Amino acid sequence: MFAILLSENMNPFYENISSFPTLLFTILLVLCVLFWAGAELGFVDLDFIDIDTDLDLNSESTHTSPDVLAGLLLRLGLTGVPVTVSLSILILFGWFICYYAVFLINPLVPGRFLEILVGIPIFFGSAYVAALITAQVIKPLRKLFGKATYETHTQLVGQTAVVRTSRVDAAFGEATVEDGGAGLILKVRATGEDTFKRGDRVVLIERMDDGNTFRVISEDEFVGP
Repeated sequence: MFAILLSENMNPFYENISSFPTLLFTILLVLCVLFWAGAELGFVDLDFIDIDTDLDLNSESTHTSPDVLAGLLLRLGLTGVPVTVSLSILILFGWFICYYAVFLINPLVPGRFLEILVGIPIFFGSAYVAALITAQVIKPLRKLFGKATYETHTQLVGQTAVVRTSRVDAAFGEATVEDGGAGLILKVRATGEDTFKRGDRVVLIERMDDGNTFRVISEDEFVGP
């Protein structure tokens, strides 16, 4: 098997995956393999890339890069599963599409410079088509991840969490709950006019209607006098 990989017959394959724009997907694909190897060994968490798709659109602050990415994922229908899962599937499909597009188109393009110019729309086109395919592939996965999330969240009411965002109010905020591992990152909302800041300890008292957000109060209020 290794002899086949090292044979001269594989040279066109290696040249293709290391040429622009396939190289970009190749690098991303290698990073995905390293990530999932690390996840399997317990070195990284499945939610290593944490993006809150529940954007605080009424915030006076400008949206950050994660906010922009979250909006893009929502528009493309890539939510409902961990971001690492949807991005990994997208990158895999993107790599295949880009590889065959370059394989078919590059021989028709004269000159290296023109290959690079043609490669730019090939890259973005491959990414877009891969996103459309990924959106369809992850549809049946949403129920599986949703069920697992529901079962986990039903056990969290009454537990203490630590605010991780700059604030938590009635419309925005996140907190972490220790689970013996990397910790769970949850969307949380304060009650009434209450607000909390990063580092405050709060208690999850209720799962809200969307099933993925918790109502919280301060730990001192929960414990009482």
